[in-house]
Amino acid sequence: MRKLRSFALILGLAWFPLAGAAPAMVEDSIAQRALACTQCHGQQGRAAADGYYPRLAGKPQGYLYKQLLNFRDGRRHYGLMSDLVDPLSDAYLNELAGYFAGLHLPYPPPQTPVLPAAVLSRGQELVLKGDPARKLPACVQCHGQQLTGVQPFIPGLLSLPRDYLNGQLGAWRSGQRRAVAPDCMASIAKQLKEEEINAISHWLAGQPMPAGARPADSLPAPLPMECGGLK
Repeated sequence: MRKLRSFALILGLAWFPLAGAAPAMVEDSIAQRALACTQCHGQQGRAAADGYYPRLAGKPQGYLYKQLLNFRDGRRHYGLMSDLVDPLSDAYLNELAGYFAGLHLPYPPPQTPVLPAAVLSRGQELVLKGDPARKLPACVQCHGQQLTGVQPFIPGLLSLPRDYLNGQLGAWRSGQRRAVAPDCMASIAKQLKEEEINAISHWLAGQPMPAGARPADSLPAPLPMECGGLK
């Protein structure tokens, strides 16, 4: 019996005598089931400290739902995520997305930029104005004037670690990350140079989140290009 108890403790299992013991009760709620996500994405989906697992809390439900579908259906590639969501139904994934979308929690402070001012200025220019000569739209044209996202499918860009932003823009550029065609983000990322991606990510990561910010209800003007992932 002593050996059995030691084995249970090693596995992290609650120990109780086998005879006559009632099974442990676990709350049956979406919040309880979402705890599996917080092992990587941080407490309450606030983001992990390593900079690679992004914040889930407060993002548009439609966006979170689409990304879960993309992992499940092979448009995004990360083995752990794909394995977790592969057996889950559309309805369950949408419920999970809704849970995290409804969490409005404080945001972390911005990261201190480490690039020269001229490079950061180029990043700011691309974010706010784009590059009309190359037909590159500004980030604000799709992600909202405050860069906090737009309901129901467009995520915010502020309060994301620069390593994560670099990684995702690089994944769009290389084709590792995809969306339903026409894939507007892939088209944009493939036109960006590596140094421009770095400038954009550093400038964005260095901006504070506006107080009380939420994803906008709509854009003030039509999208500058067709995006299949927003349907």
